[in-house]
Amino acid sequence: MITSHQGLNFAASTIAKLSDCEEELYMSDPRPAVLGLFSTYRFATAFWQLDSPARAEAARSFLKSIESAADATSIYSVGGTHSGIDLLVWSTVRVESSASPGEFFVRRGAAEARFRSWLDPVNVLWGLTRPSEYSRARSAQEIDPFEDQRMTYIIAYPFTKTSDWYLLGREARQGMMNEHIAVGKQFREIKQLLLYSFGLQDHEFVVVYETEDLDRFSRLVHDLRATEGRRYTKADAPLQIGVLTDVERFVASLD
Repeated sequence: MITSHQGLNFAASTIAKLSDCEEELYMSDPRPAVLGLFSTYRFATAFWQLDSPARAEAARSFLKSIESAADATSIYSVGGTHSGIDLLVWSTVRVESSASPGEFFVRRGAAEARFRSWLDPVNVLWGLTRPSEYSRARSAQEIDPFEDQRMTYIIAYPFTKTSDWYLLGREARQGMMNEHIAVGKQFREIKQLLLYSFGLQDHEFVVVYETEDLDRFSRLVHDLRATEGRRYTKADAPLQIGVLTDVERFVASLD
């Protein structure tokens, strides 16, 4: 008979071994971590009161300033997909040291500061990449944030699992994630990026998708609703969706 004390020792030993495995996987991955930031904005009344040339120059200067703060930046139009939001900016920086996130946020704050009379931040989602604990191989569907060519649509949302998920055994969690991964592989043209936000924001992850077909993406989400792991979803909102644009096209759309 195993006593409660022996059981606790066994559990602690098992957790330690799993942690060692996860650490070994993390340390063996040659890819540097990156920080991804998704920010949405609405233009203030003062912005719309500018004449057309001044409005164009203000928007262009803001976007150029934001671009200069990150290693990679993509701009998305949000008007029409959400009420009260005009713009989504996806910024990415390489995390080369523990100081990298702080240095980036200081640059980003300075880049925004002089435009705050014209734009109001609406929502911010951010997190850091790390190797998956459920898949040792890098997926062909994984988003490369530094790739030159972006897909037409971006979808990003915060995600949190229930406490019960983390109390399940690793084998049980792996089985449910295998089902989740299998569904995703049926939609190979849709790419995904997972950012970890534990202790950094109110949610645990930021889930990001790129697609050329919103109907296919909606079907993917529908199919994932029927997987066993869905029982352990605590929250997955609010969702942000944007249509890829660039500085000049976005500026032209404001006239």
